[in-house]
Amino acid sequence: MTTLYFRPGTCALAPHVALEWIGAPYVAKPIAAASPELLALNPAGAVPVLQEDDGWILTQAGAILHYLARKHPEAGLAGGTGLRAEAESDRWSSFLTGDLHPAFYPVFMPYRYTADPSEEAKSKVVAAGIALVKKKLDLIEAHLSGREWFLEGRSIVDAYAFPMLRWARAKVPGGLAAWPA
Repeated sequence: MTTLYFRPGTCALAPHVALEWIGAPYVAKPIAAASPELLALNPAGAVPVLQEDDGWILTQAGAILHYLARKHPEAGLAGGTGLRAEAESDRWSSFLTGDLHPAFYPVFMPYRYTADPSEEAKSKVVAAGIALVKKKLDLIEAHLSGREWFLEGRSIVDAYAFPMLRWARAKVPGGLAAWPA
């Protein structure tokens, strides 16, 4: 059976959502950060980690989501058919991986972005991170205005966006009120 290793509150929620939508059997297994078990599965020490019955391991949320969509085409999570639909899925997955997700790093780990250990310096880093997150949310809002889903229907891109939108609701002052789509 497919096993998804995760840590609560992380982007590992995205493949968890996709697996629920797919409806195929799987095991969700919480795993401690930097644990020997996690490092044995993924030397980078990051979640999510997907392990198949035969021991094959796949890491990186975006890669796992695309794999699941291809493995279970009957679930319709690819976001449409044809070259352009695939390109749109790739575009939004890339945006979430390369733009929105990293915009949260200064919010969650401000100490990585300043040599000044003071709370004032960390607060400035968090504020800059929140400003960047807001810019990325503006792009999502413009795209989703008048739409229910990122692509032609419910897709892995929606599952991928979900944990990040939860982070925004929790960390951005006012939550998602400024981005109603």
